[in-house]
Amino acid sequence: MADVVSMEEVRETASQLGIDLSQIDFDAIRLPPGEDFGVKSDDEDLFQEDSLEFDAGFGNIIVVDNLPVVPREKFEKLEGVIRKIYSQIGVIKEDGLWMPVESDTQKTLGYCFIEYNTPQEAELAKEKTNGYKLDRAHVFVVNMFDDFDKFMKVPDEWAPPETKPYTPGENLQHWLTDEKARDQFVIRAGTDTEVFWNDARQLKADPVYKRMYWTESFVQWSPQGTYLATVHRQGAAVWGGANTFNRLMRYAHSQVKLIDFSPGEKFLVTYSSHEPSNPRDTHRVVLHIFDVRTGKVMREFKGSADEFAIGGTGGVTGVSWPVFKWGGGKSDKYFARIGKNVLSVYETDTFSLIDKKSVKVENVMDFSWSPTDPILALFVPELGGGNQPARVSLVQIPSKQELRQKNLFSVSDCKMYWQSNGEYLAVKVDRYTKTKKSTYTGFELFRIKERDIPIEVLELENKNDKIIAFAWEPKGHRFAVIHGDSPRPDVSFYSMRSGHHTGRVSKLTTLKAKQANALYWSPAGRFIILAGLKGFNGQLEFYNVDELETMASAEHFMATDIEWDPTGRYVATSVTSVHEMENGFNIWSFNGKLLYRILKDHFFQFLWRPRPPSFLSPEKEEEIAKNLKKYSKKYEAEDQDVSMLLSEQEREKRKMLKEEWDRWVSEWRRLHEEEKLERQRLRDGEASDEEEEYEAKEVEVEELLDVSEEVLPFDE
Repeated sequence: MADVVSMEEVRETASQLGIDLSQIDFDAIRLPPGEDFGVKSDDEDLFQEDSLEFDAGFGNIIVVDNLPVVPREKFEKLEGVIRKIYSQIGVIKEDGLWMPVESDTQKTLGYCFIEYNTPQEAELAKEKTNGYKLDRAHVFVVNMFDDFDKFMKVPDEWAPPETKPYTPGENLQHWLTDEKARDQFVIRAGTDTEVFWNDARQLKADPVYKRMYWTESFVQWSPQGTYLATVHRQGAAVWGGANTFNRLMRYAHSQVKLIDFSPGEKFLVTYSSHEPSNPRDTHRVVLHIFDVRTGKVMREFKGSADEFAIGGTGGVTGVSWPVFKWGGGKSDKYFARIGKNVLSVYETDTFSLIDKKSVKVENVMDFSWSPTDPILALFVPELGGGNQPARVSLVQIPSKQELRQKNLFSVSDCKMYWQSNGEYLAVKVDRYTKTKKSTYTGFELFRIKERDIPIEVLELENKNDKIIAFAWEPKGHRFAVIHGDSPRPDVSFYSMRSGHHTGRVSKLTTLKAKQANALYWSPAGRFIILAGLKGFNGQLEFYNVDELETMASAEHFMATDIEWDPTGRYVATSVTSVHEMENGFNIWSFNGKLLYRILKDHFFQFLWRPRPPSFLSPEKEEEIAKNLKKYSKKYEAEDQDVSMLLSEQEREKRKMLKEEWDRWVSEWRRLHEEEKLERQRLRDGEASDEEEEYEAKEVEVEELLDVSEEVLPFDE
């Protein structure tokens, strides 16, 4: 087996040979056929014979069948018609259209071959023209040229598939059984991707797994923490385990850029974008939905970037991401996307549209699912210059029944925020003033679980305050709003319950003039971080909403990201490589105590490993909370043992330092004694080292440095 060398060794060797690695295109290097120099590639199974995704062949050629059979004199006219149809879709190569001719009759054979510049254009041509009706007698049948090779490999006789013996795999939830109840996190820094335990008791990160070049762009945990996904040019892969992250499945999708898991981890959506040959055309988008466990493609979507550019909050090349939003809670039963004046809702049983048709919604701009129920919230802006008001609608799926609708007037913008249990929906509405020269903001609060879904209107005391951030308390009834003008906006807390009016929203408190522009609730509720990122240079205030008091104020200079661990016990703040200095992360306790800090050059990502939902019922969780002191005795004893161990370790460390100091002093005294005679000689026989026994005298010494004679002329 060949030795594995690090990149540092490669750079050192290149430097010795006078080779500039920055001028080398590593992607262009190809090994001789069949040669791997003893190093087996991780991508070996992607290029097996039965993998159609990467077979070398004629992926940019289509075969158009059922063309008219014409004699030689009509050949040019038919070719012109075909070229006109297919050149609108993509660039046909020079001599890229070929119609075979019968040698005896000199008539065409009824089919042709068309070669495009790219496989994406060929796939689009097949998609757009298969079934195209030229006239009554000629309906095009279009196939990819590579498909014929696949069809030819089908055996004449059916043979049952080979049954492979079952081999039990690793328990992918084993990491949840950690005796110390620790959580894991993954980081990316430089070329390394590492997984750690957060060992907060020991005030350190405990390494679990490390791998160089594990991903080519980013990593992503699945929503319940079962899988870690990596992204590569050939596609995506998922890995799992507690200590040894084995590859569980690959998902072939060339040039994949983005991925997204369904909430229940059953499906994985992959996205790629391809540049067109014609600069005037939009990018070509390809989306695959895979079954996570089997790797099977359940549904494929293709089209121009314009078709996927409506709705959503972000993306690449003009495409909103995520393109598909998942509904129905953790069951992964439905997913939906916005089109032009339609909302397409699919069911995962058949991966087809519900009732085989999309929901027509004129000018629909945005939508979001309830986190727990198959309920859609739709936003439609004003139409007809304000004659038709904007509206927010709640629609039940799969019946498509409208549960509630609220008309909104003079709307500038609208954003929807679901509470994590699906009990409340907050709609932030920016409205124009009467003069249309400015806007003000209010909230429409929907109580989803109550009869007839009542709606409350909430307006701030100062309606002109700009809303900087909004966030619901997870699993709770409270929400926080940052409002006002920078650099010192206010932070207000509200509750959907109150002591006297349970059905009315009430304000709990307003914190004046805070250096904050982001809100981060603990996943367990109760605690929140008021964060000042970007221009505020990482100001952090840890706030207890139950007691309405600040627990701690701190700073992580230049912090770019903040993330709570899934239990709400610890929080990580990090500085990523958008800044050149101070890259790394800090781990804090929930109440704002800095536990430990790790610096990493070229730091890109920090992600806590999510936990699946608890199997405990809400009643059992409430019972544990009430009797927390009884349950906590065991852990308090363990904490005390750890504290004593840390104290013992600290004492041992101090003891070692003192012993090292004593050894140094002893050595210094030995040398001092050895040099005694030399010091005595330098002092003209004086033996004492005590400075007080000597009298300092000043002695002036004159020294003749130079003598020169010069004859000066004397003028009388």
